[in-house]
Amino acid sequence: MGIHTATLFNCDADGRIVSLRRPTSRPGGPPRFFMGRRHDGNVWLFRHDVPDDLTRRLEVLCQSEPSATDLMPPPRVASAIRAALQEHGPITREYRGPAYLIPERTQGPTDAVLITREKGRMLEAGFPWMLPHLTTEVDIGPVTAAIVNGSAVSICYCARLSPLAAEAGVETLDAMRGRGHATAAVAAWATSLRQRGLLPLYSTSWENFASQRVAEKLGAVRYGEDWEIE
Repeated sequence: MGIHTATLFNCDADGRIVSLRRPTSRPGGPPRFFMGRRHDGNVWLFRHDVPDDLTRRLEVLCQSEPSATDLMPPPRVASAIRAALQEHGPITREYRGPAYLIPERTQGPTDAVLITREKGRMLEAGFPWMLPHLTTEVDIGPVTAAIVNGSAVSICYCARLSPLAAEAGVETLDAMRGRGHATAAVAAWATSLRQRGLLPLYSTSWENFASQRVAEKLGAVRYGEDWEIE
């Protein structure tokens, strides 16, 4: 879970969340509260602007949350933590979902390619927002795509990137969902990432069954749960 949190967030010297480790510019900021849950223990982080008196109260609540083998039910302290955060400001978003590691030698569909600058035209129709990132000097990690008739229908990219790992971001055109394209794109991304010596991480929400099926098809190993509150 240490590699996981270090891949999700940039933290200050006090271990407070400062920003998201996003190599590309996307909407949204870091959560005020994060808990990573595992069967062998939990870790938690607070954003840098959460008042010290509130973090002390949250710390006590987090310490009282037991480890759990079944991570799908809400944490026991969920209501108390929400109530404490609402005193600081309204809750605008809450997210919970499983976190996975994609194993080596992932077996998946092979109809996906690594998108280079020269192949950027394949993204023009469906994912034009990615094109500027392909031409920047900033390393955004591998971008892969499932291709149909010369055009990308599903892409996988580094939603978060650290020196040790990256977390997958996946987008599929609405008309092309449910056909295995996302699985192909993620499999190619994971292979490319491991060639760089990085761990391919994958997470989704408990409500996103399609995304969980992608993880299952890839043989991904669930190692914990993300819980975020903004």
